[in-house]
Amino acid sequence: MTNEHVDVLIIGAGLSGIGTAVHLSQECPGKRIAILERRERVGGTWDLFNYPGIRSDSDMFSFGYDFRPWNALNTLADGESIRNYIGDTAREYGVDKLIRFGIETEQAQWCSEQQQWIISARDLSNGEPRHYSCDFLISCTGYYDHKNGYLPDFPGVERFQGRCIHPQHWPADLDYKGKKVVVIGSGATAVTVVPAMADQAAHVTMLQRSPSYVMTVPAHDKITEILRRVMPESWANGMARKRNILIQRWLFKAARRWPERMRKHLLNQVAKQLDDPAQMKHFTPSYMPWDQRLCAVPDGDLFKAINSGKASVVTDQIDTFTERGIKLASGQELDADIIITATGLKVQLLGGTQLLIDGKPFDLQQQMTYKGVLLQNVPNMAWIFGYTNAPWTLKSDIAARYVCRLINHLRAIGMQVVTPRDYQGCTEQNASVLGALESGYVQRANTVLPRQGQVAPWRLLNSYEDDRQMLLNESLEDDILEFLPRNAQSDNSNARPGTRAA
Repeated sequence: MTNEHVDVLIIGAGLSGIGTAVHLSQECPGKRIAILERRERVGGTWDLFNYPGIRSDSDMFSFGYDFRPWNALNTLADGESIRNYIGDTAREYGVDKLIRFGIETEQAQWCSEQQQWIISARDLSNGEPRHYSCDFLISCTGYYDHKNGYLPDFPGVERFQGRCIHPQHWPADLDYKGKKVVVIGSGATAVTVVPAMADQAAHVTMLQRSPSYVMTVPAHDKITEILRRVMPESWANGMARKRNILIQRWLFKAARRWPERMRKHLLNQVAKQLDDPAQMKHFTPSYMPWDQRLCAVPDGDLFKAINSGKASVVTDQIDTFTERGIKLASGQELDADIIITATGLKVQLLGGTQLLIDGKPFDLQQQMTYKGVLLQNVPNMAWIFGYTNAPWTLKSDIAARYVCRLINHLRAIGMQVVTPRDYQGCTEQNASVLGALESGYVQRANTVLPRQGQVAPWRLLNSYEDDRQMLLNESLEDDILEFLPRNAQSDNSNARPGTRAA
């Protein structure tokens, strides 16, 4: 049985976990840091998913870390390249030595008497229990279940004689050459899988319940390639990052300010890429841009697959699975040898770790997030949660830097514990931290994820420029954060906002 104490414990060695560890190692020198990772390699999402065509849906210059810029010229990188980038970053900054692989956390309990987190975990290689403790806990587990994807209850699915596969569990031995494939879904995974399989499959059909916005982006960054010829590569890469961040922010703001104009623009771009105008019905959503995430495809590969006849799109409801495929509500039948259920994620908090405070189970779904980083009424804990309307890493980077500021501030003022308290009653019970989006997984997540408040800092800004100001420049003391010195137990009835309790 392992018992190990560190100053800061990070759960998860994916994109956020490695980035956070690097920031801590650079900005909080002397702190003992450890990372617990359930898998046997770094990468998180990018080590888990291995379906055909797996890639980012954000441009890599803004998706990469701010402290270690992406330097390749591919706009959307494949999964293996991203996993290698994360692993190379861990080795370059020495945080790979901080990782305990094959460790699954089961329970995290805050002990007010000891002013520490007590972590119960299990070594997956032999099933033996492991125990860790820390002064500050950081969850970098994302927001979905890595063990199971979301799968609707399809009628008659047991009748299907072919293979039915969720992309989250892609079998290494799957041979789809010359096979008829149906991909259920219209999100980022579906628009990736369809063109990736189309060249080898007999035919690939994307079956969607309703259309999504699909936007073509260049697969190769020609502008940056040219700039590298006339200036240092680091300058060109830095300019690419700033340019892409500005473009993304402008697109999102424009979609909110002029939704009809942006809708018309996006649909016109799709129409230019489809040979058959009748196909536009499959790419004309009923909602406005950025009510759900936009899907990005490199060089219009999805539209090229459709134009070639190797792929097609059907918009309909599923009536039932049959022995040979799927029968639709319209009566049409889709024959299939393989069915891919790209039906989304199953939302889960803290990677399934049970949270307790002084022995009592604690329901995070009833709490708010403070500045999108700390958790209401939870001492010495951060939750690194990236953007859903922009590259994830833009937010995870500045969130990690905020945590570093806070940890250093605790030391500077001689305090041990910091806890956000809602003294003004700001909770908005009907909105989760993903409440701005209408995607299916977001709606399912409303019963799982923490709440949003009525106003900042309890309400998410979803604005990179505003978040940078709030997290990196604003004072660390306000009328919400409660600070306690070492060995002083918090008494909520007597606590005062912004105090350094004696």
